[in-house]
Amino acid sequence: SVPSTTPSISLEDAISTAESQLSGKFNEHPATLKFVAKKDGSLALTHVVQIQNDETGAWFEAFVDAHSGELVQLTDFVAEASYLVLPITKETPTEGFEVLTNPQNIAASPAGWHSDGTTTTTVTAGNNVITFKGAQTNTTTESSPVLNFIYRQDPTQDPIVPVNVDAARTNAFYIVNTVHDISYIYGFTEAGFNFQNNNFGKGGAGNDRVTVSVQDAAGINNADFATPPDGQSGRMRMFLWDFTNPRRDGALENDIVVHENTHGITNRLTGGGTGRCLQTTEAGGMGEGWSDANAEWTEHKNATIVDFVLGQYVINDPAGIRSHPYSTDPTVNPLRYSSLQTLSEVHDIGEVWANLLHNVYAALVGVHGFSDTAHTDPTTTGGNTVFLHLFLDALPLQPCNPTFLTARDAWIQADANRFGGANFCTLWTAFASRGLGVNAANHQDDSTVPASCT
Repeated sequence: SVPSTTPSISLEDAISTAESQLSGKFNEHPATLKFVAKKDGSLALTHVVQIQNDETGAWFEAFVDAHSGELVQLTDFVAEASYLVLPITKETPTEGFEVLTNPQNIAASPAGWHSDGTTTTTVTAGNNVITFKGAQTNTTTESSPVLNFIYRQDPTQDPIVPVNVDAARTNAFYIVNTVHDISYIYGFTEAGFNFQNNNFGKGGAGNDRVTVSVQDAAGINNADFATPPDGQSGRMRMFLWDFTNPRRDGALENDIVVHENTHGITNRLTGGGTGRCLQTTEAGGMGEGWSDANAEWTEHKNATIVDFVLGQYVINDPAGIRSHPYSTDPTVNPLRYSSLQTLSEVHDIGEVWANLLHNVYAALVGVHGFSDTAHTDPTTTGGNTVFLHLFLDALPLQPCNPTFLTARDAWIQADANRFGGANFCTLWTAFASRGLGVNAANHQDDSTVPASCT
C-alpha cells in the first residue's frame, strides 16, 4: 500500500532523530519529502535531510520515515578514495608516483571530490572539476571499487595508450582538486568566485566547476586556461609535447597543471569575479607570473630556498621553459623591474613578476620559517603560510588591470589588513631588491625603502 502523503512526523522531529542517530547536525540544506522502498519492499514516505559532523568529516543523507520516525535509508557522501598520482609537492614524474588515500580536505570539499552533495560519481568528475579526453563523457572510471584510481603510467609508450590516458586524467583530477582545496582555505571560496558546481548556499554563482581536457587535440607544446565570469566553468586544456619520443603529457607535469589552474584564481579574484581584469599586457604578464609563483609554492618541502625551474619534464631539459631559474641570486636570474623596458610578451613579463615573488617568498620564510602543514592549515605561522595569505588577499585589493606598482601596493595593504603590517619592511626590502622600491615608476628601477625600514 502507498502511505499517506501527509507526514505524521514533523520535519523537526525527523531532523532530531537523524541528528541523534548519526551524531551530527542538520546542515540547513533544504529538506525534501520522497517515497523510498524499504528493505522489505514496502514504500515509505520519508523526510530527506542532510546531517554533517564537521569534526569527523561525516556527511549523510538521511531518509526518516515521515509516519514512524524510523531511519529507513542512508546515503554516505564520504567515501574512501585512492589515487596513483604525482603528489603536488613533486614537479615531474621522475620523482615518483604515489598512492594517496583521501587527499581531499573536507574543510574545502565537504562532499569529497566525487560528489556535489546530491550526485555521486565513480569517475574523474565531481563538484570541483571534471577531467576527460575529447568529450566530457570520456572520463576515467575507478580501477576498482570503491573510488580506487590506480593507473600506472608507462613512460615507454606514447601518452595516448589507454593506461597513460587514465593516468593523465587521474593526475589532473587530483591536482586541480588539490589546488581548489588549498586556495579555498586561504580565501578563494564560493563568495570569492571560485569554481564549484554546488556552492552549498555559501554565496557566489555555482555550476562552474573546472573542465580539464587532457591531451586536447587543439594544440601542441602548450596548455591554457580560459576564465569566464563566475557561474561559467573555467576551461583548462592540456596538450601533448613532442620534444621527445615517446611524446610527453603536460597533465603529468604538476607545475604546468598548477600554473594553468592559477590563471583561474587570479582572473576571478582580480575584478570581482568578472574574469576581465587582467587584459593589459602588463597585467596579463603578472598573471603568468602569479601562475609560476603558485606552482613553485606548492612544491616547496622545507625552509631551504632553492632555485625553481618550470617545465623541465615536458621538453626534457633541466633548464625548463623559462629564460632563467627563479632565484635570489642576481647572477642566476638578473631580471628586475626595469627589465620591462624591453619586454612585451606576457610570459617574459611574467618571469620578472614571478622572480620578484620568489624573492618575497624567500624573505618571508627567512623571517618566519616554514610550516610543514601549510597546504591544509592556513592558521600556521610559517613564511610559506604568510606568503600564500598575502598572495590571495592582495588580488581583490588591486585595481582592474594592475601594474607592478599597484600589485606591489596591494601586497603591502594585504599585510596591513591581515598581519597589522608586521611584514612591512620585509616586503619592501624584497621588492626594492629587484628595483620595485618606493620611487620606482615607468619601468625605472628604484631600490629605496620607506624611511622606517632603514
